[in-house]
Amino acid sequence: GNLSRGDDALGPLLLAYAERHCDLDDVEILTDFQLQIEHALDLENRRLVLFVYASVACVNAFDFTVLEPVRDKSYTTHAMSPAAVLDVYQSIKKQTPPPCFLLSIKADKFELGDGLSANAENNLAEACRFAERLLSNQDPVFWRKQARPA
Repeated sequence: GNLSRGDDALGPLLLAYAERHCDLDDVEILTDFQLQIEHALDLENRRLVLFVYASVACVNAFDFTVLEPVRDKSYTTHAMSPAAVLDVYQSIKKQTPPPCFLLSIKADKFELGDGLSANAENNLAEACRFAERLLSNQDPVFWRKQARPA
């Protein structure tokens, strides 16, 4: 996410919240504007992975889903989907990626120089409380039980 593009800042803002309010002794936080093919290597030796995104496609304030490797058209573009990153990992490492999940936070506006919209602020607050529960129980089984179908 990009802090300079309105609601696109939702991902980095959630991570900043987690750094202030969660026990992150066993957690590594990585941030970037967009996913690239090289991010597949960041999955190596991970027990559990959470991708956080701003999304206009959310049904609720936030959606939480299990990710599966999928080769989509994004692997040939400048920004990949999380599922495509998993597919690249599986292709180059010849093994199943670690359990991966996507926390999408509903967003409305992505204009350069804008701040968060009022709706996005409310959605972020809900997503932060949810992420705090996830990070307090870093068990893939618990996370799967929290997930909604994609």
